[in-house]
Amino acid sequence: MKVTFFGTTTLLFDDGKDQIFFDAHMTRPSLLKYIFGSEPTDTKTVDAMLKAHHVDRLRAIFVSHSHHDHVMDAPYIAKKTGATIYGTSSALNVARGGDVPEEQLKAFAANETCEVGGFRIKVIPSIHSKPTILNNDLGQTIDAPLRQPAKLRAYKEGGSFDFYVEAQGKRFMIRPSFNYIKGQMDGYRADVLFLGVAGLQKANQKTEKTFFAETVEKVKPKLVIPLHWDNFFSPLTKPVVGMPRLVEKTEVVFFKLAKYCEAAGVNCLIQPPRTSIEL
Repeated sequence: MKVTFFGTTTLLFDDGKDQIFFDAHMTRPSLLKYIFGSEPTDTKTVDAMLKAHHVDRLRAIFVSHSHHDHVMDAPYIAKKTGATIYGTSSALNVARGGDVPEEQLKAFAANETCEVGGFRIKVIPSIHSKPTILNNDLGQTIDAPLRQPAKLRAYKEGGSFDFYVEAQGKRFMIRPSFNYIKGQMDGYRADVLFLGVAGLQKANQKTEKTFFAETVEKVKPKLVIPLHWDNFFSPLTKPVVGMPRLVEKTEVVFFKLAKYCEAAGVNCLIQPPRTSIEL
């Protein structure tokens, strides 16, 4: 399985026949534009990324929640490729705002298993990381088509989900947010865990311990790959940087994760945006 990372939580899975996006965000407007502006998809950047990574067999886009850094570019990519967008009603209203045809929209349900080509994808109810000044809309929904250019705060969370992916005899757990629901991962096993870590640096020892116990210790992966550690206000056309230091010290996040994986005997790999790995 070839997996390409485009930053934040955007992953492209490619089994050699079909391709699937999990989240779709490449535009990455600046923080000032986030606060003061209304932004459309940066089609030039998205086109360049799709071309460079040979996205020509895309079947589906699964959206974990409808904040801009997870769903913003899904409508453009779906229209360009013909892929179906799977998501909540909020995510689908973002797609409708981009004039994606209804036949390319699929509302998923909690604990539903979707089959796309050789992929089996289970949609698992999840919980977003704790609210901050930038994402204090948790639980709010997008109740009408959201047209671009839109204020980035218009992208309400709309509910959060994880994805359990089975393909080619391998199992992958995609967990975008730094949070947990107690017992949520009971009974799941994964070869690779893609783990959201935004917020780990400021977590106290008890929260950190419980978070790892409810994620890594439950699914028992051979490999952990962190997600949501890079600065999604910095464009993909510039060198990758960690989260703004006023928000989080990314080097401390990596240290905490590495220290845990070292003690647990679990492999850990940091994958830079715009790179692919074979798993």
